[in-house]
Amino acid sequence: MVDKDPIVTHVFTADPSAHVFKGKLYVYPSHDRETDIQDNDNGDQYDMNDYHVFSMDSVGGPVTDHGVVLKQEDIPWVSKQLWAPDAAEKNGKYYLFFPARDKDGIFRVGVAVGDEPGGPFKAEPEPIKGSFSIDPASFVDEDGQAYLYFGGIWGGQLQCWTTGEFIRANYSNMEAQDGPALCAKVAKLSDDMKSFTTPVQDVVILGEDGKPLAASDHDRRFFEAAWVHKYNGKYYFSYSTGDTHYLCYAISDNPLGPFTYGGRILEPVIGWTTHHSIVEFKGKWYLFYHDASLSKGVNHLRCVKIREIVYDAEGKIKLAEPQHKV
Repeated sequence: MVDKDPIVTHVFTADPSAHVFKGKLYVYPSHDRETDIQDNDNGDQYDMNDYHVFSMDSVGGPVTDHGVVLKQEDIPWVSKQLWAPDAAEKNGKYYLFFPARDKDGIFRVGVAVGDEPGGPFKAEPEPIKGSFSIDPASFVDEDGQAYLYFGGIWGGQLQCWTTGEFIRANYSNMEAQDGPALCAKVAKLSDDMKSFTTPVQDVVILGEDGKPLAASDHDRRFFEAAWVHKYNGKYYFSYSTGDTHYLCYAISDNPLGPFTYGGRILEPVIGWTTHHSIVEFKGKWYLFYHDASLSKGVNHLRCVKIREIVYDAEGKIKLAEPQHKV
């Protein structure tokens, strides 16, 4: 449903987190691999076990594959499923945040440290204390304070944490059927980027009426794939709606929210999931996302693509070129 080419085709890539480090664009995706596991709502078919890093000097130019920068076997606490990662730079070090299941099958968020943006990265021996669920997204504000956003419902287990403790019986409930939607989570990071310095709190998304979005509002409520960027002094929280396949965003004056729903960025693409990042590079803004066009629709074999975005006078996000349907 889009007409852009994947940035690489020699491996399957998904969930791209893009950042500008040392004057280059670096992309930190998950690495899809082929599996015989049948598709299901738990996401068992997404059976990734390592990470590559990619870089480019220009959008549309040659892409360098820095190879495998972190492997499941080198992370002591992990049992399986290295899902969507993100990266950050602080005090001259580079940090790779990643979700994975621990030995009890519970998703946690880990952190690995490297000296260069292209890796390799060495994982801390334990996950971040107090972390849970999936899809970590880091944001370092202009004052140097770093935040970590995370969470995903259904296979991401966010519905298991409604009391602050993991309730395994809630796993099959997927999400609330009424009332407010489940929220992504956020906490401030320590200066060494390895721990939380504040309690984990909700990332609340409000509708135009000032009330939190409802669980029944599947076209707008948060499902997974949190991302935060800053534009013109405002904080943009963007995310996937999951089962309705949209990328949406909300805006706030505060990185902790609450955020007010702003609209859609991307309509459904080929494949079940949509996961993205937004970054400024050389004076233009870009949306990195994935679809399953390279595998002709196999949901767990995806490819990363790029679209330019623009902002209107009110700060609303639009694609620079219309999204083409197939």
